[in-house]
Formats: sequence, C-alpha cells, structure tokens
Amino acid sequence: MVLESAHYFTSEIIEKRNPLPTTAKRAGWVGCNIDLSNIPSSGKIFLVQNGTRVMKDEVLSKWQNTAFLSSYKGDSKGWLLDILKCVETINSSSFTLNDMYAFSETLKIKHPENRHIKDKIRQQLQVLRDKGLIDFKGGGNYEKVPN
Repeated sequence: MVLESAHYFTSEIIEKRNPLPTTAKRAGWVGCNIDLSNIPSSGKIFLVQNGTRVMKDEVLSKWQNTAFLSSYKGDSKGWLLDILKCVETINSSSFTLNDMYAFSETLKIKHPENRHIKDKIRQQLQVLRDKGLIDFKGGGNYEKVPN
C-alpha cells in the first residue's frame, strides 16, 4: 500500500476523461484519471512494503521531509517536481550539474515560457539542497540523500 503525498499533485498528473454521454444519468459529467507515474518516487510513501507494515515513525519522517512542497503553488511547484524527477532518473547516487543539463531540452518543452533553463535548473537544485533532499559537494557535484 502506498500513500501518495498530496503536495506532489499538479495539473500535469490529472488526465481529463470524456464527458458522459447524454443517455447517462449524469450526462455531461467529466471525470479524470490520476497518472501516478509522473509523481517522483519520494512522493510515494509506503505504508506496507513487500507484505510488511512500515513503522509509523518512518512514514511520518518521509512525509515531513517533503511537506515543504505544500507551500509551493503552480509553476514553481511544477519546476521543483520536474527537477526532482530528473534527479531520480539518474541511476547513480551522485551526479553533476552537466548530468542535470542533459534534461534541458525536455524541460524546455515542458516549460516553453522559460528562456533560462540552465539557470532554473541550478535554482531548483539549490532549493532541493536547502530542503535536505540532495547534498552539494562542490564543483558542480551533487549527491542524493537517501530517503
């Protein structure tokens, strides 16, 4: 069982469904699906994992580590979650600024209004560092903090 942190929900994960037909009791009603694949893994907090109940203190600790996201709204939350997802995509516990710059084109497509993608990447890495989700090791080197 997984608890999805609500502060990871953005409009990007909501998939609008077609309205119900006129013959339906609730004609015109529009539902949605929630695409959980777009939520970074740090937003998926297990209550039960591999058939074993996760201790309450561990669940609360993981929740509190990312609770700061609830204070972000709109595009600023989207950017932060996008950068977090990029960090999680890297298959190593350590990474460089150049590794993050490799996501520039993808981020440019997601955020076409931003003309300073590399600056934004650095800014969001600083936020993740300040919130304790990554460590800055100097010289453009970072390390993921185990959650």
